[in-house]
Amino acid sequence: MLEGGASFAAGPSLLKSGKAGDEVRISTDGFVRLLQISSAALPIGTFAYSHGLERAVEFGWVHDAPTAQDWIKGVLTSTLAACDVPVLARLYRAFVGGDETGARAWSAWLWASRPTAELQAEDRQLGTALARVLVSLGLEEADRFIDDAHTTHACLFALACARWQVPLPAAALAFLFAWVEGQVGAAVKLVPLGQTAGQRILCQLGGALSEAVRDGLSREEADIGGSLVGHAMASALHETQYSRLFRS
Repeated sequence: MLEGGASFAAGPSLLKSGKAGDEVRISTDGFVRLLQISSAALPIGTFAYSHGLERAVEFGWVHDAPTAQDWIKGVLTSTLAACDVPVLARLYRAFVGGDETGARAWSAWLWASRPTAELQAEDRQLGTALARVLVSLGLEEADRFIDDAHTTHACLFALACARWQVPLPAAALAFLFAWVEGQVGAAVKLVPLGQTAGQRILCQLGGALSEAVRDGLSREEADIGGSLVGHAMASALHETQYSRLFRS
């Protein structure tokens, strides 16, 4: 909720501690900025990527609303919660601490963890596009990442959230929601699904999103990493798919 028009109080399920009464507070300016960089309308091209889902539909692995939800939840919990969120947290802390070298190292690590060339290209293209948008919004620091071969979406998202003083749990939740929303949008086009069915999937994945934030933010460095063989196969084989709507 918005309290006094100045802060956003998030539920305790977002927090690592999980203690009753804990709150994540964010200024209204920071909240609006977070919504902006999480929006599907942000001009970085997220709509052009299916993250392997298009090939999964071609294989028949995803063919209706329940299988689409299972696919999205599987990648969310086994890859993003296990890898992207804990790295996002370390990127965020590096930027808060003024450690650009550390941030670049973690971004390169995340880029290298992608199991296919298509997913690596997707991450770099989204990261570079977000860097350009951030520069246009006055965050000049982002310009230094445009030509970095290992720039990732999470890196620039973390930079923006750190500079705009968005609390890490809120940043992680928004980052994951934007990814899930993009996947649902792809499933609506590819399966195809109705818009209402897509909204039901988003609603039903709410608990999985909160759990993914808790899992990702609580991971020790030695526990970072995760992948799905089927997801990697779908991504790798997407390159040779006869007819494609998406770039990955």
